[in-house]
Amino acid sequence: MTEPLPSARDLAAHRKPAFPGESEAYAQARQALLVEEIEFRRHMTRLTAQRQALPPGPVIEKDYRFLDEQGFETGLVNLFGEHDTLVAYFWMFGPQRNRPCPMCTNWLGAVNGNAADIKQRVALKIIGRSPVERQFLFAQERQWRDLDFVQTVGDDYARDLGLINDDGTENPALVVFRRDGDEVRLFWKSEMRMEMADPGQDPRDAPDIAPLWSILDLTPDGRAPDWYPRLRY
Repeated sequence: MTEPLPSARDLAAHRKPAFPGESEAYAQARQALLVEEIEFRRHMTRLTAQRQALPPGPVIEKDYRFLDEQGFETGLVNLFGEHDTLVAYFWMFGPQRNRPCPMCTNWLGAVNGNAADIKQRVALKIIGRSPVERQFLFAQERQWRDLDFVQTVGDDYARDLGLINDDGTENPALVVFRRDGDEVRLFWKSEMRMEMADPGQDPRDAPDIAPLWSILDLTPDGRAPDWYPRLRY
């Protein structure tokens, strides 16, 4: 039987101020915040365990086809390589766009820095509707060295996931697949849609997987509601 965890308040009592001279008001507020941070950490741990305990997801019946960076056509199961888990990010870089989505670009830049490590544990593929050569050229422009791009053959994958809007614009998607013998099953897909967003907020996952926003959340002004990253400054 798992022993009960000590109270977050007791753990927070071990706090040591970083610098001398903090006011009593700051000390009390920071101590109270530390209690909440410990509780939040524990909630994230429970959330992760709940996600990992999901029962087997649906078998992917359709034979989705892709083109890899060498231009060879391949199926979804082949994107796993030597791994049993595939993390697939669909980015907004369809053939109708002159340049890819700045938000997708920002996130992929951060993922590129960790991609070599991630791929030690799972397969990682970046999926787009633009020709794979076009995706790869943009990756070279950004000096992304560790991301693997594939192109969808047709739009079945994007349409079945609801990623193409009526006006032809796209939505991103982060999907985790699990290989089960010769079959592929859905393990988890981000499902926080626009209609699930809280007032005044963009829809986002919990925890937020974008380092940009996680860093800004640590600052006094936080996320500006009218600011987004750009491709160039």
